[in-house]
Amino acid sequence: MADRRNPAPPELDLACWLRSGEVAAAAGVNVQTLHYYERRGLLTRAGRTASGHRQYPARTVTLVRMIKNAQHLGFSLDEVAALIAASADADEIAAIAARKLAEVDAQIARLTLIREALALAASPRTITLPS
Repeated sequence: MADRRNPAPPELDLACWLRSGEVAAAAGVNVQTLHYYERRGLLTRAGRTASGHRQYPARTVTLVRMIKNAQHLGFSLDEVAALIAASADADEIAAIAARKLAEVDAQIARLTLIREALALAASPRTITLPS
C-alpha cells in the first residue's frame, strides 16, 4: 500500500485521476480506442474536468490492458463485455472461457484439415509411366 514515503505509481493509485492521453499511453492504445471502448460500454463514462477534459480513474489502465489481452486471446468485444460483467462471478468467467476454448478447438480442427489438404497438394508427385 502506498504512503507518503513510498507513493504508488499513478496507475496503481486508485484515488488518482488520469486524462485520456495518460490512460491511453499507459495502456498502450490510442485515445480513439479508449473513447470507442467507452462508447461500447466497456469503460465507465469518464468524468470531465471544469475545462472539459475526460478524467478516468487510474484503474482504467488495468481494465484497458485486460480488454486488449482478451482480444489477443480471440475474444470479441461483446465477449469482453460479458467477461467484465461477470468479473465477480468465477463460475461465469469459467463458462465463458470454456465456450471460447471450444471455439478455438474447432478452429484448430478446421485448420488442421486445411493444412493437410494443402500439404498434399504441395507435395511433389512421382508419376510412373507404364513401360
